[in-house]
Amino acid sequence: MNKKALYKLEFNKVRAELAKYAITEEAREQIDILIPTSIPSEVYKLQEQTKDAVNISLKKGRPPINRIKQIKTSMQRVQIGGVLGSGEILNIGKVLKTARLLKKYSSEEVTGIIFNSLQQHFDVLCVYKELEYEIERCIIAEDEFSDEATPTLSSIRKQISRLNIKVRETVQNIIQSSQYKDVLQEAVVTIRDGRHCIPIKAAHKTAFKGIVHDTSGSGATVFIEPAAVVEMNNKIRELMSAEQDEIQIILSTFSEKISFITQELLLTFDAIIELDIIFAKSEYSLKINARAPVLNEKKYINLKGARHPLLNKETVVPIDVYVGDEFTTLLITGPNTGGKTVTLKTIGLFTIMAQCGLFIPAKEESELAIFDDIFAGLGDEQSIEQSLSTFSAHMVNIIEILEQMTTNSLILLDELGSGTDPIEGAALAMSILEHLRKQQITTVATTHYSELKLYALSTENVENAGCEFDIQELRPTYKLLIGVPGKSNAFEISKKLGFPVHLIDDAKVFLQKENVKMEDILVELEYSKRTAQVEKENALKFRKEAESLKDAIKKERQKLEISRQKILKRAEEKGKELLRNVEIETETILKEVRQTAREALINVDENTLQNIKQKVQKTKIAQSTELDKKIGYTKPKPRALKDIKVGEEVLVKSFNQSGIVTGVKNNNEVTVQLGILSITVKLDDVSRDVKPSTTKEIVKKQTSHNIRKTLTIRPEIDLRGMTSEEALEAAGKYLDDAYLSGLKNVTIIHGKGTGVLREVIKNMLRKIPHVLSFRPGKYGEGEHGVTVVELK
Repeated sequence: MNKKALYKLEFNKVRAELAKYAITEEAREQIDILIPTSIPSEVYKLQEQTKDAVNISLKKGRPPINRIKQIKTSMQRVQIGGVLGSGEILNIGKVLKTARLLKKYSSEEVTGIIFNSLQQHFDVLCVYKELEYEIERCIIAEDEFSDEATPTLSSIRKQISRLNIKVRETVQNIIQSSQYKDVLQEAVVTIRDGRHCIPIKAAHKTAFKGIVHDTSGSGATVFIEPAAVVEMNNKIRELMSAEQDEIQIILSTFSEKISFITQELLLTFDAIIELDIIFAKSEYSLKINARAPVLNEKKYINLKGARHPLLNKETVVPIDVYVGDEFTTLLITGPNTGGKTVTLKTIGLFTIMAQCGLFIPAKEESELAIFDDIFAGLGDEQSIEQSLSTFSAHMVNIIEILEQMTTNSLILLDELGSGTDPIEGAALAMSILEHLRKQQITTVATTHYSELKLYALSTENVENAGCEFDIQELRPTYKLLIGVPGKSNAFEISKKLGFPVHLIDDAKVFLQKENVKMEDILVELEYSKRTAQVEKENALKFRKEAESLKDAIKKERQKLEISRQKILKRAEEKGKELLRNVEIETETILKEVRQTAREALINVDENTLQNIKQKVQKTKIAQSTELDKKIGYTKPKPRALKDIKVGEEVLVKSFNQSGIVTGVKNNNEVTVQLGILSITVKLDDVSRDVKPSTTKEIVKKQTSHNIRKTLTIRPEIDLRGMTSEEALEAAGKYLDDAYLSGLKNVTIIHGKGTGVLREVIKNMLRKIPHVLSFRPGKYGEGEHGVTVVELK
């Protein structure tokens, strides 16, 4: 990747911000040299890692990474038999502890978290608990070892401690003794070369037995180790030497153990550093409120609400910019300080960040392409040492770009063709842009030249864009308007800055009339073009909406037709079922009536028979009417029979039975013999259709009453011994039958037991609409073993 572009686009500043979120020094060093990759698979992988790290951080918090130091040098020394220092071993202990904590962190399951892209780094981590705990137990800090590191070290330190106490007591006794009161310079104990000494007046040094270890600067005081403690101090020195030998053994032991796992430790260290860098990216992304970009390999950029990460996020104006789809070259014009260069840097910096695995501070669904390289012709590169003017330096940079670029490069050019004669500069700029356009290289350039605005307006795959300028406030709004060329507004800006008005007026005189109107004409042309494009897009949008609505209506009609067919089919099936039930129950009633008539034929008079027949007929008519209301059926007006004759076979509709006409009364009633039963019915209740009709009208009319059920249903049901499911089914059916039969009070026997079945029945009764109320049984009714139900 072009390093000059990384610097010009200020990626070094982004790296510096990113490094602040790394824990380890090694991770910060690697971030300082971070460069983007141009390999698509690597870019996708890096973005996925950052995405997973953000998800984990939000759910679990930041992973437990300690401030470990690099171990490569230590591993090289231990591999050739060297002994590591306590600080190095302590650092390795921290590496092992970090690896163990990261393993635990990754193994903690949290719903909705998947981090496949990071799993390989967690899997590489090696855990050696015994070695980690042993290092932590033995080494407290660098050059500080625990007394309990080994039994030998503990014994040595106890001896040293006892001797030190004995020495201090002996010296203290000497100081406090009246014998030496006159020879003491001060009644204190000092340490000289690790020995306990007493300050003695130089004039009396011969009167005090001991070894002189030091003299004061003035010579008035000598520091003498009392003879009584010399032997004890010598013993302490021997023990301290033994202590160092034992510490060296401890270090050698740890170094030997570490030498067997050097490769594992190096892999573990690298994995920790890699995780530290990844999670630094996630923390930085969260800090700047960044989002994962949508990546493509089609050279298409579409940024929505993009904010430059180095600008104050509270004041920066988000921009929308796109290039590479409908056009490959975007030409941005507008006033100075209007945001043209910031737009260039935002596009370039976002591309670099994305190809490093960083999120970008933009809205969701912002899209970036993966480029082979990025080239930026930004800034004044004049050099006194190299005798380069502004224009020369600019052209040298352009030459480098043209030599190194590929068809999959991103080219960013600021103030193209500036620094020389405007006419020649504009011609050169158009030549460069045309060369890039023909190769379909994604290019974004800024300019002040009106000729380039006209070039963009008249050239395919080149589009104008302008930085908006508030004419009223005479200040830029920093908003980018694609499709509309910007105006330089030099006169207005100069006036705002305090430039003399009369000089501005003089300047306008020097401009040719055609040039004065040039930018206004361009703006009007571009506006007309843009308006036509918008109208075209709206027309296409409305057409699509109309077609979509048409398809939706068509589908809805199809659904309605299917629903209608299903309803008709269900109604037909229901009608057939009702017909079967009507036929069965009607046949049963007629059999009972015939049987009753046979048994009591002699004792039944004509009035009694007529009353029975009328009651049956009224019941059937009432139930038929109720059914018609429920299903919304309107009866057709009956057509009366004419010319009915005695002896003619007819169908009595209310009984669904055929019989022989035995008499006609007043042309309104007829007497029909049904088997052994003779009945009188209305003329409109008979028909010449001897066979029962299968039409839906007859199905609705011939619903039987519930005399059978009323006679046979019991006022109670026993559910004892049933499961909850069986009891619910039986009780539900029983209550429906009781309600249809006209019973007002029924009893459900469920037993006392544990009370589970009683509660199940109560819950069911609360949901049944035709249950008016229910209560436990009273004394003599079964108490809590039954539930008494009142039906509506």
